[in-house]
Amino acid sequence: MSIAGLRRATRETVSGLPREFWWLWTSTLVNRLGAFVATFMALYLTIDRGYSASYAGLVASLHGLGGVISSIGAGVMTDRIGRRPTLLIAQASTAVSVAALGFVHHPVAIAGVAFVVGAASNASRPAVQAMMADIVRPEDRVRAFSLNYWAINLGFAVSSMAAGFIAEVSYLAGFLIEAGMTAVCAVVVFVKLPESRPRRTKAEEAAGEEVRLGHVLRDGRFMSVVGLSFLVAFIFQQGSVGLPVAMGGAGFSPADYGLAIAVNGVLIVALQIPVTRFIERRDAGRILIVSSLLAGYGFGLTAFAGSVGVFALTVCVWTLGEMLSAPTQTGLVVRLSPTQGRGRYQGMYTLSWSVAALVAPLVSGFVIDRFGAEWLWGLCAVVGTVAAVGYGVLMRRLPAETPIAAEAPAEAKPEVSTA
Repeated sequence: MSIAGLRRATRETVSGLPREFWWLWTSTLVNRLGAFVATFMALYLTIDRGYSASYAGLVASLHGLGGVISSIGAGVMTDRIGRRPTLLIAQASTAVSVAALGFVHHPVAIAGVAFVVGAASNASRPAVQAMMADIVRPEDRVRAFSLNYWAINLGFAVSSMAAGFIAEVSYLAGFLIEAGMTAVCAVVVFVKLPESRPRRTKAEEAAGEEVRLGHVLRDGRFMSVVGLSFLVAFIFQQGSVGLPVAMGGAGFSPADYGLAIAVNGVLIVALQIPVTRFIERRDAGRILIVSSLLAGYGFGLTAFAGSVGVFALTVCVWTLGEMLSAPTQTGLVVRLSPTQGRGRYQGMYTLSWSVAALVAPLVSGFVIDRFGAEWLWGLCAVVGTVAAVGYGVLMRRLPAETPIAAEAPAEAKPEVSTA
């Protein structure tokens, strides 16, 4: 593709989205640019504070547990009090707790604050996704989710590189910089983003109808998506869980792992926009099937890797699956979510990833220790196949054109107040 063609493709990809989306996108980017703590937490605890690797693992687990719990609570808040207040509470709480984490020294205090940081930082996800679904037209949602996913990865790539340099100077500076940038995100939300929660229709108000967690749990089709999302998330977690352990056990250095995994971020930043153009108007079911197979067999091929170059090639395969899966799966969640229950539905979807982040380290460690890394990569291939079959069965039961969750009718306009 020529430079002119690339510019035209980029312009078409980013055009037509509302101004509110771009402020939300900016908030996401700034937030991820300042995400230093997750990158150097283990080094901070073991090297700077002198704690054991077991204690660092415990703190990481508590951080993840906080995210699991807040997924549901934040989803309920998103529907009840609104997207904007939930975002403000989540980001303000994250800023305060991250700053506090840099000053506490007692091991119990560190563990407790880390739990709060995990809960607060994860609480914004249901609200962000629900707000995007509110303000972006249905036909543009896959593109919007893809651009947001691109911002997440761009910010993470930059912050990961910056974290090393900041840690050389001062770990405390990293905590304070992340707290400050999260506070900036809260200011952006407060100043630039109106509340987008759709008003209830007259019929809904008369009937007193409200989507509760029980409705979500009884929604068989949606819970099937949550289960399949957990399987896919379990596979992708191996990029930061099973892969470094397996490479270390095979005699490769941390630098070798860093070089291989860096391919993931580079590809996403370079190719997410053209991939978005490719998938935007294509059948979601086929994309999810292909992405699940690419994820599963991309990691499966790792069993045959014997050099850094081959490891990098396997990363290319499953990264393509990741680029296809992330926006398409999020769009499917919106499609299956009733307008008045988007927060709860998004919270349940977020929960699938949070639980996978807890389960994946336990399973990968057990399989590698008991059977060897090759069995883990074989398991990933099996899980990817199961997920692909599951998506194939599920999508055949959905209407080809008409969304399951009807969009808000004309009388159910989004709220626009900024109070």
